[in-house]
Amino acid sequence: MDILQYTDEHKAFRQRLKTFLANEVTPHVDQWEKDHIVPKEAWQKMGKKGFLCTWASPEYGGMNGDFLYSVIVAEEMAKTNHTGLCSMLHSDIVVPYINSFGSDEQKKKYLPDCISGDIITAVAMTEPDAGSDLAAMQATAEIDGDEIVLNGSKTFITNGINADLVIVAAKNPAEENVYQAVSLYLVEDGTPGFKRGRQLDKMGFFSQDTAELFFSNCRIPKENLLGQQGMGFMMLMEKLQQERLMCAIGGQAAAELMLEWTIDYCKTHTDASGKPISKLQANQFAIVEMMTEVKLGKAFLDQLIAGHAAGENVIVETSMAKYWITDLDNRIASRCLDLFGDFGLTEDCPIARGFRDVRVMSIFAGTNEVMKGIAAKFMGL
Repeated sequence: MDILQYTDEHKAFRQRLKTFLANEVTPHVDQWEKDHIVPKEAWQKMGKKGFLCTWASPEYGGMNGDFLYSVIVAEEMAKTNHTGLCSMLHSDIVVPYINSFGSDEQKKKYLPDCISGDIITAVAMTEPDAGSDLAAMQATAEIDGDEIVLNGSKTFITNGINADLVIVAAKNPAEENVYQAVSLYLVEDGTPGFKRGRQLDKMGFFSQDTAELFFSNCRIPKENLLGQQGMGFMMLMEKLQQERLMCAIGGQAAAELMLEWTIDYCKTHTDASGKPISKLQANQFAIVEMMTEVKLGKAFLDQLIAGHAAGENVIVETSMAKYWITDLDNRIASRCLDLFGDFGLTEDCPIARGFRDVRVMSIFAGTNEVMKGIAAKFMGL
């Protein structure tokens, strides 16, 4: 029995998305990988078809879908074998901050365009000297009359080049308690004092525009404070369960896809004797072992998806899933590459891109060491 119960509406939505991706995304992925960016028009096409922020209220132009719609989008996007059109980050990590903590005015101003794809979002937490430890951030936000003045730098920001709206985490230097010093702010593209640095040249995620952002006496109106002053740390913590769950969902889909490629390759390519290499016992054992782990990950993940959709606190289990599934991605990628042999090293082979792309998944959204630390703490260790 399947843990997740998809309705006919879910299935029809998945099929529409598959058709859209086959026509509007997959044919362009190789070019986007070469360009190291996805054109904004692709985001707008996706939004106009209703594939962004599927959870959003019809009041803002959304479809009011349940969490399974987000799962479907994450899974199908992973099958395109690229990361540039990072709809999962936009729809299920960044924009929910606005929906949950934004004022009525902020939601009316930004949500419709976030849903349509006319606004692409990013969240700026990581700094050159502050990665997983948010309390160590150095970016500051100081009140000056009716304005807030931001200073500091951020790095490894996904959608950093394309972003029209950035949620920036910064701290009040006058507040001694670091956990009460952090607030979140909305910074629009074109704001004086907000500049983009270089687009980072990465070992993978080629089509994803990851960038540095700089804030130098960047003045925004007080109304651009997101939520309450000093509650930024708590707001970030509240949303991390979904962020890490989405990371695990994408990782699970990637593992399944890489194994699917490998099985197909082994069935259709022969050894020196003319037999499919899938008939070699060593290869059979490798595939069976990988498939077992993939199925274990799927069962665990589906249970967490169901719990999260029901509003349960599964932060410990999600931390476990995030670390285990993204570690699994790296094991699967390495072992599948062995089965492809020399062909796996060429850019004509999809596993080459998959191998590069999954490596960072154990690092972002909180390193896997941090995930284990969270679980250990809640286990009373």
